Amino acid sequence: MKTSSAVCVVLIFAFTIGTLLTSPSVCAQAPVDGPFEPQWKSLEQYECPDWFRDAKFGIYAHWGVYSASKGSRNADWYGRNMYVKGHVNHTDHLANYGDPSEFGYKDLVPLLKAERFDADEWVETYVQAGAKFAGPVGEHSDGFSMWGSKVNPWNAVEMGPKRDVVGEMKEAIEKRDLKFLVSMHHAWHWGWFPTWDPNADASNPEYQGLYGPILPSAEAQSGLLANGRHTNMYSYPMPTDEFEKVWLEKINEVVTGYSPDLLWFDNRMQILSESVRMQMAANYYNHAKANGQQPVLTYKRPDMAIRTGTVDLERSRMPDIYPDPWLTDTSISPSTWSYASDIDYYSADRLIDDLVDIVSKNGCMLLNIAPAPDGTIPKEQKEILKGIGDWLRVNGEAIYGSRPWLMFGEGPTATPVGHLSDTKFNGFTGEDVRFTTNNGNLYAIALGRPKDGKSLRIYWLSSATYRDEIVDVSLVGHDGAITWERNQHGLFIDVPEDTDCQHAFVFKIERE
Repeated sequence: MKTSSAVCVVLIFAFTIGTLLTSPSVCAQAPVDGPFEPQWKSLEQYECPDWFRDAKFGIYAHWGVYSASKGSRNADWYGRNMYVKGHVNHTDHLANYGDPSEFGYKDLVPLLKAERFDADEWVETYVQAGAKFAGPVGEHSDGFSMWGSKVNPWNAVEMGPKRDVVGEMKEAIEKRDLKFLVSMHHAWHWGWFPTWDPNADASNPEYQGLYGPILPSAEAQSGLLANGRHTNMYSYPMPTDEFEKVWLEKINEVVTGYSPDLLWFDNRMQILSESVRMQMAANYYNHAKANGQQPVLTYKRPDMAIRTGTVDLERSRMPDIYPDPWLTDTSISPSTWSYASDIDYYSADRLIDDLVDIVSKNGCMLLNIAPAPDGTIPKEQKEILKGIGDWLRVNGEAIYGSRPWLMFGEGPTATPVGHLSDTKFNGFTGEDVRFTTNNGNLYAIALGRPKDGKSLRIYWLSSATYRDEIVDVSLVGHDGAITWERNQHGLFIDVPEDTDCQHAFVFKIERE
């Protein structure tokens, strides 16, 4: 797909916060004129569209050069960790390829042959799973673009697969009437590889297009001390004007060349100047408006100002109903985002419970899968996705197009909160209930069978806590009536033993 030619624009913004600050000059594709200006106040015009609020469930895939490694867990960070002595990825690399100074990350590029990649087959799997929006990782932290980039010669059209993965996915996704997303992680590219190490191939100026600029010290890799500990969220030295220019140009290529409905960002954009972040958002929103789209731009705090986009939480969720629509991104595996030799999986039951909990709090879930290096989706992942899709086909009326009720739910299990907290969460019980509403109906969703296997008690719907009369209770997907009773102690529902319903049980509560 063609992109418009690049022209230089100078972004200069003034902020009076004790002193006057000016942004660096950047060179990017010509922005589309529109109502959004590169200022946080103007970007507050953003409104999360109803299509996103209705969709609830999406799928994307971490699939790139890192997928071609024979590494173990956390394989999406393989390119960084293969150079870290003592790390499991470094040990794997020594065993499989030899010393990284002789066989570096660049040498994995030809191994991503994608000989069995079929975008239509991927999307068919997504449709069967019940996803309403989907797309690829456009560029991960490794600096390898999965489209035919004009500013980055290290891309999937010129090397590796020699195919426009982003373009093929867009065509297949829109053919099935799903919304198209692209995720961008390339703010991490600054300091991702050990360019300062003279013994690493990453320090060779010939490969800077992939490995990034040569930095003066390991501080850029390990981060600054923050609250007494190192953190990857910080950077010293900070990114250069040239890095910001390329960062923005890559996004503009994706926006103008592929017009995604949803543009997703990983964290660490905070190391970039605010002016560049604001220019990125304004470019995207104005392009989408001119294209007749209703865009969604997601960000992790504190990378953008509140309500200038849609908040995303990585492997986490809100503790209660959040007033604005939001997103959780999580993975089909608790230990990795990309294909790994020892990949393990969440069950369909766990992921369905997570989806229900997120939806009850006004959120949507973006589930990552981890395709194999040849471009196929492993059968274990297909089975999990099929389980989610089977459940949604029966119970989708309580999910798609739904809205939160007066409260998100009840039950004994404390909801995990905080970055990556879901990896330490053991799941819900049959006494945990979540509420949604749709078309005037109230849905109470039990996240499993009750302890005794039969009687579910919903405290909040007792005659002592909820005044409205309940006319009937039915189990979605179950033929025949069910037994229920309501008194001052709760709404008591007998969960049928002879039902085909699996995973979470969805009860439709009809009120007068």
